[in-house]
Amino acid sequence: MLDTNKIKKDFPIFNKQPDLVYLDSTATSLKPQSVISKLDEYYSDYSANIFRGVYDMSEKATAEYEETRTVVKNFINAPLTEEIIFTRNATESINLFVSGIKDIFKKGDEIVTTITEHHSNFVPWQQLAKNIQCSFKIISINEEGILEPQLTYEITKKTKILALTYVSNVLGTVNPIKTIIKEAKNINPHIIVLVDGAQAVPHLKVDVTDLGCDAFVFSSHKMLGPTGVGVLWVKKELLETFPPYQFGGDMIRSVAIEETQFADLPHRFEAGTPHIAGVIALKEASHYLQGIGLDAIHSYEVELAQICYDRLTEEFGTKIKIIGPQKRESGIVAFAVTGLHAHDVAQLLNEDHIAVRAGHHCAMPLHTKLGIEASVRASFYLYNTKEDVEKLIASLHKALHLFK
Repeated sequence: MLDTNKIKKDFPIFNKQPDLVYLDSTATSLKPQSVISKLDEYYSDYSANIFRGVYDMSEKATAEYEETRTVVKNFINAPLTEEIIFTRNATESINLFVSGIKDIFKKGDEIVTTITEHHSNFVPWQQLAKNIQCSFKIISINEEGILEPQLTYEITKKTKILALTYVSNVLGTVNPIKTIIKEAKNINPHIIVLVDGAQAVPHLKVDVTDLGCDAFVFSSHKMLGPTGVGVLWVKKELLETFPPYQFGGDMIRSVAIEETQFADLPHRFEAGTPHIAGVIALKEASHYLQGIGLDAIHSYEVELAQICYDRLTEEFGTKIKIIGPQKRESGIVAFAVTGLHAHDVAQLLNEDHIAVRAGHHCAMPLHTKLGIEASVRASFYLYNTKEDVEKLIASLHKALHLFK
């Protein structure tokens, strides 16, 4: 059991808003003081650009920036630091990957993804398939919202890429990634597997080496870190085949009128001045999560989500349709209220200082599959409590009473 009272003291937003019930961590997490202080430290103490600055502040900034790369490598157990690429977010990480890999595709090849994907791991592949005239194949879900057990039936010798999420940002299901990857590579040893880990890294211990994937993406802002920073990990032998994603400063070794020589990994893919402070502060977010323990965090938020699921069922019955399996696997509980639009529900909850997400959560194909226009999503994290669940239930009662 986490000491939530102690944890909440680490998050200054609760000092400013003591009545806040924040149930939107799946969209973005709150930030602890240690992360905020690290941002301030960079801007206050050594606010210089990184690389090539032959003076103390620049060397300090560079060292802090590159130290984060090592911390991230260890956080996901990647083999090499040069395999860690910093981007703006998980979305850009996926687009960089698509840009790097697109030349391996030809007409008639197959791209496989799932109906549960965030648009960031759906639309880029859809568009690539359309442009190259590949087959775009979608793995569906069963009635419980779990990926079909025969999912590998969609994979053949023509499948070049399997792109799938680790944790659904709507259903809350945790996919058996390691098993799926093993089965996929047994069918086609040459298949490349990209995993969207944006909803996994903040909550689960991730070991990309053990998973057996070829690429993995996630965002800083969902794991207590700053916005504007994403991570792309790609196996070195694959990453070395990618052409540069963008051209400009920092990604070159030398430039002449006749020819340009590009930098070695990882800097070849980090053109221009990055979000230096954000990358440096990501290190503090990683340390904070490891200090509390990801196993403890995951166990706690699953407990809260299960309590929420059970309480919603007890209190509202068929008035509320909860999306996904009865047994919760993550801190996510999404639902639809009969006769009320999700946006109306969210606005009424906001009047009681309860912050939830409402809409399709960048997963329109999934909502279409479920026959739901939009849903309300409550997502729990390490700073939430059982009292937050009860406040949500009480506020929902008020909302339904208004619309009797």
